[in-house]
Amino acid sequence: MQVKICANKSIEDAKNCIEANADIIGILVGKKHHSDDFVNKETAKKIVDYVNKRCPVALVTHLTKAEDIIELTNYIGNDIIQLHSNIDEEEVEKIVKSLPKVKLIRLIHISDDGRVITDYKKMKYIDFYLLDSYNLKTNQVGGTGISHDWQKSKELIKLLDKPTFLAGGLNPDNVKKAIEIVNPYGVDVNSGCKNELGKKDKNKIKKFVENTKSN
Repeated sequence: MQVKICANKSIEDAKNCIEANADIIGILVGKKHHSDDFVNKETAKKIVDYVNKRCPVALVTHLTKAEDIIELTNYIGNDIIQLHSNIDEEEVEKIVKSLPKVKLIRLIHISDDGRVITDYKKMKYIDFYLLDSYNLKTNQVGGTGISHDWQKSKELIKLLDKPTFLAGGLNPDNVKKAIEIVNPYGVDVNSGCKNELGKKDKNKIKKFVENTKSN
């Protein structure tokens, strides 16, 4: 079971993820929807340089122009691009052709009542899917802290032809239950590993990874 810890904002965050044996570290750059988790490209590059290939780093972005995403990736040095936007497949094709070694995570939005909001059948270029909650009220496309219907996620994963991560409202206390129901390829957490100040919590990260890997 793969564990992705998303929205890391500092070298300290990355250090805590590595020490907890997380499989993928996520960094958010290029914001178009509401989120307090984004960093600038300079900070993202410092984190990637610190990680130094000890585990893959995913650039999570709202950007929709291939040129901007390619430029960011070349500067930052990330191994994975997670597209969190309604990006045209022509733009995705440009990314794939320009960065053939970089893996793509494609997002499928799920409403809290289990409705699939994203037309994923139009996607041509995918290495991994990620199912995440969409908060219509706050215009948040991730990091919502809201769970969706895991039974619906389980049904959807059976239809998908690529490895799929589950996200949305996961935390150290419910991740085992989510895995038992959904049986995803991996899990992705953001707000569920934060403290009351909104910062990543070392102990929560450690517990989340331990609880995931013990399944």
